[in-house]
Amino acid sequence: MEESRDSALHFLDYWRVIRSRKEIILAVTLLVVLTGTAYTLTLPRIFMAEARMNVRDDTLDVDVFTRQQVSSYNPFFMRTQFQIIQSKAVLDDVIRDLNLQEVWGREMTSDGSRLSLQDTRRILMRSLRVEQHRDTTLIAVRVFRPDPDQAARIANHIAEVYRDYRLRAKRNEIRGGLDSLQNELDKQRELLEQAEERVETIRSEMGVSLVGRGYQMDKIRLQQLEADRVAARVDMLVRQARFDQMQRLEGEELLTASSYIVNDRTLASLRQQLIDADVNLKHLLENYGERHPDVRRVKAARDEMRLKMNEALDGLKEGLRADYIVARAKFDALEEELELARQLDIEAERERYLPFEKAQREVRQKQAIYESLRARLAQEGIELEVPRTPVEIVDHAEPPQRHVRPNVYLNILLSLFIGLLAGVGLAYFIEYLDTSVKTIDDVERYLSLPVLGVIPQKVRPLIEEGPESPHAEAYRVLRTNMQFTNKGLLGGTFAFVSGGVGEGKSTTLFNLAYVCAQMGDKVLIVDSDLRRPVQHTFLGMTNNFGLTNVLLRDVPIEETIKATSVPNLHFLPSGKLPRTSAGLVESQRMRELVKNLKTRYDFVFFDSPPIVGVSDASILASEVDGTMLVVQYRKYPRTISARAKRILDNVGANTVGVVLNNINIMRDDYYYYYHSYYSHYAQPEESEEKELEVAAASGPRGGDAL
Repeated sequence: MEESRDSALHFLDYWRVIRSRKEIILAVTLLVVLTGTAYTLTLPRIFMAEARMNVRDDTLDVDVFTRQQVSSYNPFFMRTQFQIIQSKAVLDDVIRDLNLQEVWGREMTSDGSRLSLQDTRRILMRSLRVEQHRDTTLIAVRVFRPDPDQAARIANHIAEVYRDYRLRAKRNEIRGGLDSLQNELDKQRELLEQAEERVETIRSEMGVSLVGRGYQMDKIRLQQLEADRVAARVDMLVRQARFDQMQRLEGEELLTASSYIVNDRTLASLRQQLIDADVNLKHLLENYGERHPDVRRVKAARDEMRLKMNEALDGLKEGLRADYIVARAKFDALEEELELARQLDIEAERERYLPFEKAQREVRQKQAIYESLRARLAQEGIELEVPRTPVEIVDHAEPPQRHVRPNVYLNILLSLFIGLLAGVGLAYFIEYLDTSVKTIDDVERYLSLPVLGVIPQKVRPLIEEGPESPHAEAYRVLRTNMQFTNKGLLGGTFAFVSGGVGEGKSTTLFNLAYVCAQMGDKVLIVDSDLRRPVQHTFLGMTNNFGLTNVLLRDVPIEETIKATSVPNLHFLPSGKLPRTSAGLVESQRMRELVKNLKTRYDFVFFDSPPIVGVSDASILASEVDGTMLVVQYRKYPRTISARAKRILDNVGANTVGVVLNNINIMRDDYYYYYHSYYSHYAQPEESEEKELEVAAASGPRGGDAL
């Protein structure tokens, strides 16, 4: 909680500095604004022309062979293009094409001589701004020149030269690549021809015969044997399966399956006849007995056919077995022949075909490289002729109608802002250098004394302002604070001192005496500032006869004290100081005078000279009951007041407190609550009249409230 309070006060201290130094701030601000405005009006008018381009990667406008791959985002591409646009290669072409060396030489030199290329390029770069539109591939080329037509012409030409540069650079790159490809293609052609000659040499020396698409005779024979062996194995396995199946079957199963296993018409005919005989026998048995001649005849025929059927099945089994043996023998023979052919092929390949195959693979490899290079060369040659648009000028620059520099309103605002900053900075710098007393906290921190009164600025003697002056309340507060510092007791002798001249102690003393007299106290003002007395001027009295005469014992004190026009207020003038009366205040007679006056009045106020440099104030302060140190707001360094405090302590004076004088309350809001308090209680009658008017205006609503 305490830290928050300190922070708030710290901020208010800064605001107080601004309020108190507002004249300096306003003066500096006005000076900077006027200077900035005058300078702005003297600047030449600059016009801006802008040409916009759509900048892309180098891609073909039409896909010729394959769909072009869109490259990934390159964060450095646009930055690179910025540098290219501002490069010597582009700017020098613009300078030559537009003859800027001659044109600007006539404009900028007294004799109209031609500018050097370096100077012209430097001027052009200062006039050029290249920027990218946010989240787009558009680049803006902006040229700033005093001549609007020239600015537009330069901006457009920079865009055109950059576009041609990109096209020319890409075409030169492709042509260089084509030349390299052609050279490499020639080399590969020579290597391919050498490899083909080597293959032919090996073939002739090794006696390798090529058939069809380059296969050797031995390879063909080996493949044929392998195919025959596979076919023989399949045939053998089929015959073996058929024979094994017939061996496992017996009786009716064999009879039934034989027609399906072996497609033999004779066997099928016998089986059908046997079935017909069984059917016929069954019909006869239904009508006749077993001994009937027809039944016996059909049964004998059936038995004969069954016997033939069994003989046929046995012969079929023997035939299947023979077929299987023959197929197996064929497969074994092919297996032996294939193994022999393989051995011969391995020997032939090791001796003749392996070097030939290596040479042939080398030919195929070099031929593939050659064909690839030839296709790529043809493709690049075609793509070289296909149009490409890496740079498209979207908007051509037009001569501007209004200038962009200087921006009068912006410069005035900047001048105002800079002036305010400079003024505030100067105010804080002056405040930093100012070591005078500015706040009550300064008094309590550096003097270790309480502040009993805060007196506003421009206070005149209250005898001139009248008893109802709004400033009188400040002195009433001072009187009350003096009473509390004296443990509630009123009265006594008090000396008013200050560290330097002109801090307002005389006016403070007089107005305090005036207020005390108004409140019924019997008050005496003693003008003890014998070197520069001023109290008689406030009362409009003469100063020829007074305190000096009493101290010199020329007259009794009763004859020097004068009554004033203010009830209860008396005045003892200073009198004329003789040249031979140095050290008059230090005499015993001054001490006796103080004791004598204390018994006659409630308050005796002594107006003393500044305590720094004058000894009278120190002697006087040591003799009175209390001393009031008057410090003027923002007048002298704090060291003056601190030194005055040390002098008072050294002479044993009872320093009651400090009166902070001549405060500009309306300027320094640190003391604003004092002003509000004094203003509110200065004219009570007017306040009461206003309250009555408000109550009367409220009418019945006020009665209802009661």
